[in-house]
Amino acid sequence: MQRESPTPGNPPIHPLWMRITHWLNALAVLVLVTSGWRIYDASPLFDFEFPASITLGGWLGGALQWHFAAMWLLAINGLIYLALNVASGRLWRKFFPLSLAGIWRDALAALRGKLSHDDPRRYNHVQRLAYLFVMVDIAVLVLSGLVLWKSVQFAGLRELLGGYEFARRIHFCAMAALVAFVAVHLVMVALVPRTLLTMLSSHGKEAT
Repeated sequence: MQRESPTPGNPPIHPLWMRITHWLNALAVLVLVTSGWRIYDASPLFDFEFPASITLGGWLGGALQWHFAAMWLLAINGLIYLALNVASGRLWRKFFPLSLAGIWRDALAALRGKLSHDDPRRYNHVQRLAYLFVMVDIAVLVLSGLVLWKSVQFAGLRELLGGYEFARRIHFCAMAALVAFVAVHLVMVALVPRTLLTMLSSHGKEAT
């Protein structure tokens, strides 16, 4: 079995740096969410708790250590991802233009099962919106997380977010939005499996 190699006339669907940062982000999110659920259980905001079997850390101290480690991974790797997207021009090529009419059209097509996935190099308007949203959502997670971690040191940011307790709610809602994005993302991968292959190799397929 011989892997297809990129050529000047056949560029990779996703560059190597994008695939690496994508999987590092995925790992960071997995650790952050599961350890965050354990932290939440130590002081719940709402009248429910997450089952211990789906949390990470075992106890509050352990969960905090996992959470902070993953926070730095997500923040640093996320900044690298964003910087390379901007520097390479990929951000503008992949996610813009974006219009309400395009989002509405592609959303209706998706609901009817008629949204084309013929060209994995091109994102439809719903994908563009979703990916841009998750970039903003992760930024909100990091900023609100800084307030929860060092409330005194980030007093200005704490006040901007409405105080410590409101920052906790912002952090929780941003986490819930991220989990929802991941759930939808996994469903779409299951429906169009070759999108996973594009994140594993230069062209997302193998030549036999």
